[in-house]
Amino acid sequence: MSETTELYLTSPAFKANPFPAFALLRADDPVHQINLSDGQRVWLITRYQDADIVLRDERFVKERLKHGLLSWEQPHLPGPVGKLMNQILLNIDPPDHTRLRQLLTLSFTPRLVEQWRGRIQEITDELIDAIEGQGVMDLIDQFAFPLPIRVISEMLGVPAKDSAQFRTWSNVIAEAIGDPLALQQAGDQFQAFHTYLLALIEEKRQKPEDSLLSRLIQAETEGDRLSLGELVSMVFLLLIAGHETTVNLIGNGMLALLEHPDQMTLLKQNPALIKTAIEEFLRYRGSLMLSTPRWASADVLLGGKLIRRGDQVLVALVAANRDGETFTEPDTLDITRQENRHLAFGKGIHYCLGAPLARLEGQIALGTLLRRLPHLRLESDREALVWRPGSMILGLRHLPVVF
Repeated sequence: MSETTELYLTSPAFKANPFPAFALLRADDPVHQINLSDGQRVWLITRYQDADIVLRDERFVKERLKHGLLSWEQPHLPGPVGKLMNQILLNIDPPDHTRLRQLLTLSFTPRLVEQWRGRIQEITDELIDAIEGQGVMDLIDQFAFPLPIRVISEMLGVPAKDSAQFRTWSNVIAEAIGDPLALQQAGDQFQAFHTYLLALIEEKRQKPEDSLLSRLIQAETEGDRLSLGELVSMVFLLLIAGHETTVNLIGNGMLALLEHPDQMTLLKQNPALIKTAIEEFLRYRGSLMLSTPRWASADVLLGGKLIRRGDQVLVALVAANRDGETFTEPDTLDITRQENRHLAFGKGIHYCLGAPLARLEGQIALGTLLRRLPHLRLESDREALVWRPGSMILGLRHLPVVF
């Protein structure tokens, strides 16, 4: 490939099967410069070993302004919304990152998440009850989306009636992140979501309850540990990231099984394999194609290339997860795989806080689908499926199935 390549990372057509292009880069030029939609030149990392370094090395930072890294113009967003994006946990470095993450970590430990198992199972069964007699459904619209949005909304104390609006905001915002031009065009949606969150926080401040949001508000008022801006950014991130990852995990995981009937049969016969199966779905076709961006705070030699201070770096998570130097038969779906150090949830200090919740939701959702709808199959050819745009997420727009 040329020294600087333009890959159509945001294209649904590319995302339908990005693996051959990533495999070429991983073999020929694993630390490679590409052009984004607005002309930015960034480094794309496709090899597992290099990806692991970028995700963990403190020289690759999030707050480029704090480090004086002004290598490109940030897309213009309305003042409060631009500030919101600069404050979300994914976009900040220690010590602020450490302080804010500690406030959330205790709510997402595997032990506390496990306490939601019964409720997640109830919601899962309710959703299947609603469509069981129809014989057909869009697995994304009618199952994969409503399940995690109901769970995170209940955890936060957000009204269930607003879930449809969340989906509108979430689709626009999630598909814009990582695409500077789309981000700019999504300004109105960001603004509307920001306004909604301010009103919601004020409502919960006036009428506290036993919810994660009320506890975060309490932390703000009692210890000055959270500013209003930090509080808004936390709720924003939890609502978007708290369900986007799981929507795509359920959709991609079910598609992987439908494409590999031998693995589906194996999982039906051995339901106890669901935990290793979920890890394999995350490795085989994870919910995120790319990491969020980082910037080199110093010159770094990586993969034989000099990444200069101020350069932007993106990790192709799905490429690293198919690296044959790390995974045996990386292009083979194997739900019994034991050695599975995938990077689907990232690594280092920005490792996905909600990973235990996403795993539990995935296990319950897919396990219950196979048990209750054992004859599930694709309604149309795989080639007819449409993938969502945007460079970061990797998920289906719809997944029509019959059963």
